[in-house]
Amino acid sequence: MAYEILTPREMGEADRLTIAAGPGDGYGLMLNAGTAIARHLLARQGDIAEFHILCGPGNNGGDGYVIARILAESGARVYIWSAGEPKPGTDAARALADCPLKPRPIDGFHPADKSLVVDALFGAGLDRPVTGKVAVAIARANDAPVRRVAVDVPSGLDGFSGQPLGPVFKAHCTTTFFRKKPGHLLYPGRTLCGDLIVADIGIADDVLDTLQPRCFENTPALWQKLLPAPDVDTHKYRRGHVAVFSGDATATGAARLSALAAARSGAGAVTLLSPAEALAVNAAHLTSIMLSRCDHMEDLRSFIEKRKPSAFVLGPGFGIGETARKFALSLLQDQADKLVFDADAMTSFQDHPDILFAAARKSPSTRLVLTPHEGEFKRLFPDVVETKMPSKLERARAAAVRAGAVIVYKGADTVIASPDGRAAINANGTPLLATAGSGDVLAGLTGGLLAQGMPPYEAACAAVFIHGAAARRLGFGLIAEDLPAAAAKVIAGLLGNLIEE
Repeated sequence: MAYEILTPREMGEADRLTIAAGPGDGYGLMLNAGTAIARHLLARQGDIAEFHILCGPGNNGGDGYVIARILAESGARVYIWSAGEPKPGTDAARALADCPLKPRPIDGFHPADKSLVVDALFGAGLDRPVTGKVAVAIARANDAPVRRVAVDVPSGLDGFSGQPLGPVFKAHCTTTFFRKKPGHLLYPGRTLCGDLIVADIGIADDVLDTLQPRCFENTPALWQKLLPAPDVDTHKYRRGHVAVFSGDATATGAARLSALAAARSGAGAVTLLSPAEALAVNAAHLTSIMLSRCDHMEDLRSFIEKRKPSAFVLGPGFGIGETARKFALSLLQDQADKLVFDADAMTSFQDHPDILFAAARKSPSTRLVLTPHEGEFKRLFPDVVETKMPSKLERARAAAVRAGAVIVYKGADTVIASPDGRAAINANGTPLLATAGSGDVLAGLTGGLLAQGMPPYEAACAAVFIHGAAARRLGFGLIAEDLPAAAAKVIAGLLGNLIEE
């Protein structure tokens, strides 16, 4: 499965490289694009009485003219509504010349009930709000009881950020070409695109060797080869040892969820580091998870020296304040192996984030994963938020560089970003995960995969995907306690025959 995501600019370069390589030309790509969409529409025509094609003056409109011609040649009733003449000599002008139908001014567009409207107005290249007669036409299409299909990207939507530039065509289905764009997966773009189809229009995969894209859809193909599988002669500590910090006696559940998730991820050993006052309550709930007292820095250093854990999870239910800051900075300064800072661990640095980031950046390689939701992100990265970057993708990338850490910017469209510029957009999120403790499970899964040797970026990507897949497996009514066991089943399926039944 193709997992590369191209920005609108990169997609334009893919077109250029394809044309330069020959033997086809730009018009050939336009014919392929229009033909792919027309065939899709005809195959699913159903009870559609007529087709209305909204055409802009550029290449997106050229695709529309090809679609209209093929639909008309099939015997369908087709109307073209023009938002401007193509420039003479362009591929779009040639497509118009080859189309037997005469375009009508777009201000006359009024779709009949049960018709189908194709948005071939502007696509991904738009960089300003749609206004005037075109905005009115989009509103009429959105308000009518019709089927709406977009070419490439719904007009009015920023193909890079997924943010509306103004009025947006609300598509039931969008067909794009060669690879998805960030705006197809980032909200609210994902909902405005409807069902997404990626059509093959003759662009060869080897153009990616030149483009070297740095954004990906978070699918198993991105990291599955690095997913750890136990060797036949392994033992528990070779499978990774995760240490999870517990909060006080009244706030222990979140850490236990994280610890259980780490264990279910395949880690061979998990220890809960508990303050003395919470030892009894934690011991009453633990069986396979080990327990160790940890009140002071000396306790932590002694534990590290004796047990040599390979990953730590700090934050879930821990409490905000000086103790969290001391433990976090000690782990970073003592070069502890791999770290996940979640929830309270991040919020404890909200007044002085530079202290955390400076400590993280001292490491010669990335060891830290931060997992902020929107509110935590704003508290930890106010300078990034103040830049008003419209793209969640770019905010996550900027935060990763700033922090010297992998950022898991959580939400319906979770973005995972590495300081080296790689980023992945997750597409299997579900509202079912909007439940207490869900984030604690994600932190534990990440820590467990880190402990087993996955690099931080890949471990974070895998954990996010597995988390979503586990929720979808469980369905409505899930609670956080259900997720670790479901995640283990997802991992087993991903490993396939690499493990013995």
